[in-house]
Amino acid sequence: MTLREFITGELIDIIEWPDQSDTTMAWRFSRPQNEIKNGAQLIVRPAQTAMLIDQGRIADVYQPGRHELTTANMPVLSKLQGWKYGFASPFKADVLFLSTRQFVDQKWGTTNPVIVRDAELGPVRLRAYGTYAMRVVDARKFVEQLSGTTAGFVIDQIADQLRDLIVAKVSGVLADGGISIYELSAKYAEVGARVQQRVAPQFDQYGLSITQFVIENVSLPSEVEATLDQQTRMSMLRGQLDSYTQLQSADAIREAARNPGGGAAAGVGIGMGAALGQRAVAAAAPPLPGAPAVGAYEPPPLPVVAWYYAVGGERKGPVDQAALVVPGILTPETLVWRHGMAGWMAAGQVPELMALFPPQR
Repeated sequence: MTLREFITGELIDIIEWPDQSDTTMAWRFSRPQNEIKNGAQLIVRPAQTAMLIDQGRIADVYQPGRHELTTANMPVLSKLQGWKYGFASPFKADVLFLSTRQFVDQKWGTTNPVIVRDAELGPVRLRAYGTYAMRVVDARKFVEQLSGTTAGFVIDQIADQLRDLIVAKVSGVLADGGISIYELSAKYAEVGARVQQRVAPQFDQYGLSITQFVIENVSLPSEVEATLDQQTRMSMLRGQLDSYTQLQSADAIREAARNPGGGAAAGVGIGMGAALGQRAVAAAAPPLPGAPAVGAYEPPPLPVVAWYYAVGGERKGPVDQAALVVPGILTPETLVWRHGMAGWMAAGQVPELMALFPPQR
């Protein structure tokens, strides 16, 4: 091998960046002690931009495709170096690749609550978070302002700065947006578009474009949310208190029927059921002339004993004692139970029910 062949073999003739990273924004092609052939092939893949940099100065910029590095298509670098040894001579220059694809799912969020004045609630503290997407649109500006000619530049090196820019604009939009807290969740898209519009110039100074901005959630402090929930419940019950009470009573009666041995719970359910029955009767009966309105002087309900009985192996009830006298319901052998009894007993053996079964003559 001649000296010329050795030198020729040491020179680089294919330059490319097989990017396999999701976070690298800029990458410098370099090999120690290697020079680039005049006439080497520069391969710029889709969603990439390449530029030649001579002693810290940006020379020529190349878009996706295959480029032959000759004096014909690198006029700026040719002028800078002069090629005093002839156009076939090797040259030294940094080759910097930039990724121009979109970097998606970048997180943002307010570190501290944003104080805004709501028309209905007054001053409130809000927290917000979401995602955004961005890309490099001006390679020269990006290199000059951010990456320089470092060996590599990843998105984490600029993420905090971009997030601070976004949060500042989000705070401004929420503070002067004039949107009620009650309507905010329905206007996330509108608020997000306004934030994106305001933050675009801040990204542009770095050669970046914010291509998408999403607000995932704007939340109140937990104690404020609890208060709003309580107000909502009160609004739902306003004017419907009787219906709510009846519903609660019906639920209690149903639970008592499911658990005859439930003790105190069953007694409460029976009492509520009795009150509900008395109220229903009073509401259905026509008022007496000159009588006060129903409920104005309503006396407390009479105590009602609820009985359960078994027919064909199935439990029936609860019913009051008056309902038990209906012919065909009870026989002396029918098993019955009420609150306070230790267990089921034959009706003919229960003192309160013995009168229903006169002795046969």
